[in-house]
Amino acid sequence: MPSCLEFEGKNEENAVQNACEKLNLIKEKLKYSVISYGSSGIFGLVGSKKARIRVTLPKHPCKDVADNYNNEKSFMAKDSPIKAMIADKEAPPISDDSVDFGREVLQTIIDVITTDTKISVGETSNPIMFNIEGGNTALLIGKHGQTLEAIQYLVEKIVNKHNKQRIRIQVDSEGYMESRRIKLEKLASRLAEKSKRNGKPVTVGQMNAHERRIVHIALKDDNGVRTQSIGEGVYKKLVIFPKKNYPQKRK
Repeated sequence: MPSCLEFEGKNEENAVQNACEKLNLIKEKLKYSVISYGSSGIFGLVGSKKARIRVTLPKHPCKDVADNYNNEKSFMAKDSPIKAMIADKEAPPISDDSVDFGREVLQTIIDVITTDTKISVGETSNPIMFNIEGGNTALLIGKHGQTLEAIQYLVEKIVNKHNKQRIRIQVDSEGYMESRRIKLEKLASRLAEKSKRNGKPVTVGQMNAHERRIVHIALKDDNGVRTQSIGEGVYKKLVIFPKKNYPQKRK
């Protein structure tokens, strides 16, 4: 395992978050340098470039972190006090002002895109869940949810400029994102079984960063496979690898 690892994200903050999640470290313990700050392009759809950071791994517990990064161990068991500590760190209480401000920002953005919309608020913990009802749903969602993802990114960015602690925002339109999540989880399970059965890697079709993350999370507890994103930019693919020494199923 190298002493340094590189991580990507939409911006520096997102790259840091990805590193923390992969290495199971809190932000205060993460030592990193910025290789590229990246750029969001136009609504995150055209001319975007990911930010990249280089993380120096801690000397202790280096082995646990390395094993967890390779998905060979669980450094974050369900009853782990470390998981509870990080959960508390990443879930600060959300004020009504933050929710109202987020809804106002979201409404301002979607009013430029379509009319006759209504925003309902679901979970008000971290993340805040906003659902857009009415309007031109297809226009709001965009191809493979790209427009919706761009709107979510903008709202979260603006809201967090007014908060000391990071607040995560999730935006959905008529349940599209939830439906997409369920479909991706089923796809991930089906392809994982195929990889274990054949003993060969399986490449998932082209997906955006949000969709790749759903697949990673869906398979993180599967002892028979590991997942890895390969490539750069729009050519980035997610590959499901069967783990060594895992008994293959007979056809």
